Amino acid sequence: MMAFFTVCLKSVTKRLRAFLLASLLLIPSLLWAAEIEVVNPQISVTEDGYVLAADFNFEFNERLEEAVTKGVVLYFVADFELTKPRWYWLEEKSATRSQTFRLSYHALTRQYRLTTGGLHQSFSSLTDALLVFSRIRGWLVVEKGDKAVRPGEPYEARLRLRLDLNQLPRPFQISALSTKDWSLASEWKAWSITLPPLNVAEVK
Repeated sequence: MMAFFTVCLKSVTKRLRAFLLASLLLIPSLLWAAEIEVVNPQISVTEDGYVLAADFNFEFNERLEEAVTKGVVLYFVADFELTKPRWYWLEEKSATRSQTFRLSYHALTRQYRLTTGGLHQSFSSLTDALLVFSRIRGWLVVEKGDKAVRPGEPYEARLRLRLDLNQLPRPFQISALSTKDWSLASEWKAWSITLPPLNVAEVK
């Protein structure tokens, strides 16, 4: 019995240590979040569906700038969610979208390159490259005909922008755990919206 108790105690102690270590690794990301501010997000109607426009205010610190100019590729991800509150159960997630911005620097051409999907753009300065993905325009977040979304009903929209640490080279991922220079991310920006009809025929 005593041996069994000792084994159980060691198992519990091991799990507790693992939990405390995970908590310590998580604390920096919680304390250093909200380095990006989401400003004036708006959803409007086009012939293709609902599109999003928003601005992101942030400062690109020296550590990140140095990393890019030395060849480290940075991935920024914009996440969008559209949910419908339900009093009787958890909220219903009606739409989710993510858009990735790949920022790199080419030493031979001395050009910064920003890639979004199949679109590639080159810039002579980092400031110009950052300006492009700090101003999202015309992002299709709900396609026309999406049956999960019902015009005229209330929803909650949420948006954030974050530096994707998981896509950094391994040494930089480790460094990101101990310094806020790598924790560039926003809180979720939430706002209430009643989606307008996509066309006149839908107005009843």
